[in-house]
Amino acid sequence: MQFRVAHIRAAHIGLVLLALSACAPAQVSKDQPVLLEGVSFAPARSYPAAGAVAHGNASITRDFLDLTFAMENGRGLDTLSRFEGNVTIGLAGSVPAGAARDLAVLIARLQGEAGLNVAAAAPGEVPAITIEFSPKSALQRVAPSAACFVVPNVSSLAEYRSRRGTNAVDWGTVQVRTRAAIFVPSDTSPQEVRDCLHEEVAQALGPLNDLYRLPDSVFNDDNFNTVLTDFDMLMLRIYYAPQLRSGMTRDAVAIVVPGVVAALNPGGAGMGVDRAGPTPRAWTVAIETSLGKQGSLAARRTAAERALSIAKSAGWTDNRMAFSHFAVARMTAGTDRTRAQAEFMAAAAIYSRQPGGDVHVAHIEMQLTAMALASGNPQDALRLANQAIPVVQRHENAALLATLMLLKAEALEQLGDPAAAAALRLDSQPWARYGFGSEAVVKARMRDIATVAKRGTKS
Repeated sequence: MQFRVAHIRAAHIGLVLLALSACAPAQVSKDQPVLLEGVSFAPARSYPAAGAVAHGNASITRDFLDLTFAMENGRGLDTLSRFEGNVTIGLAGSVPAGAARDLAVLIARLQGEAGLNVAAAAPGEVPAITIEFSPKSALQRVAPSAACFVVPNVSSLAEYRSRRGTNAVDWGTVQVRTRAAIFVPSDTSPQEVRDCLHEEVAQALGPLNDLYRLPDSVFNDDNFNTVLTDFDMLMLRIYYAPQLRSGMTRDAVAIVVPGVVAALNPGGAGMGVDRAGPTPRAWTVAIETSLGKQGSLAARRTAAERALSIAKSAGWTDNRMAFSHFAVARMTAGTDRTRAQAEFMAAAAIYSRQPGGDVHVAHIEMQLTAMALASGNPQDALRLANQAIPVVQRHENAALLATLMLLKAEALEQLGDPAAAAALRLDSQPWARYGFGSEAVVKARMRDIATVAKRGTKS
């Protein structure tokens, strides 16, 4: 079973100056249908031109091997497994509004950008990949910490329950993929559904591992990227290259992949390899503890500091060092605003040098926008929000976009332009409903942001 972890993802949406309990994933009220009108992201991109993936080919080869021949829990895989031939994908269960649309967009991207032979299943057809929607409570009984997850060799939750604990649903025993099922909550926000589709379909088709060192990928449990990136599409294109086949060992793949990468990414030939070492388990545990929902605030702050200490001792200069600074900033914002701001800036400086790091910087700018409002600096808040909003829209994160728009509205209010503030709050509503879910959750978020802004007017 491979799953998308809920607790770290949720932490990124919450504001640093609000109670951390407010960072729980949004729930969709069953009697409040989610409105999708007004939510229009950029059209699906074409596969990037030569050299558009800003990684050296030696690094791409190493990343591909590390993603392919291990699982998220650290267990190694002896051979590559993939679907051979056409792959159909279908929806089942209590399918939420908008899921079919988002799946259609994803399939089009997989076809156009990764060159995969994937298609929507025909009515009545048993698909190769079944995406079944069930209430979160039902899924948590089999995977308590997962937002969503994928299982091989089954087509339904009932079938998974009957085979749970057997080799039949063990990815380590799969030689050739023929069937897989993805389980997604039916009672969560549309964005969480969309994000689960992207990550779990990618893992059902391709690599089963996540690597914290990757900056521009959904194959990373930091979850800054919510939809498949150009790097991810390149990984999938490599995974289904005709030179590879199911059953190949790591050594055999390592011989072939450099030539595949060179053909697909000729611009990376002259770029150096990142020599970053492995990620110790102690750092991963510290990060997940600090940004999780378990334990006291003091224990989580200690865990964040431990992660940063490990990163410094390892001499990292990559995504992991930035994420360590980010974790410390998150955990100190409520008690030491000066320290938090310094840590956010340290993280942003590293992220700005990483491929695709603009979305990470935008996340930080959202946090700094909230801090500026709370400090009574609406002009700084407006500037930061204006910098982040176009980046976030380009990266298709509706929850973050709505949060930034609402923060900007509070800044405009403080600057004496209530009409513009009201118009922006209205414009934010479709994004907020897509990103957070129910009307009740959206209103709660608006109240939280207004509370942050009021602190600034009293300072």
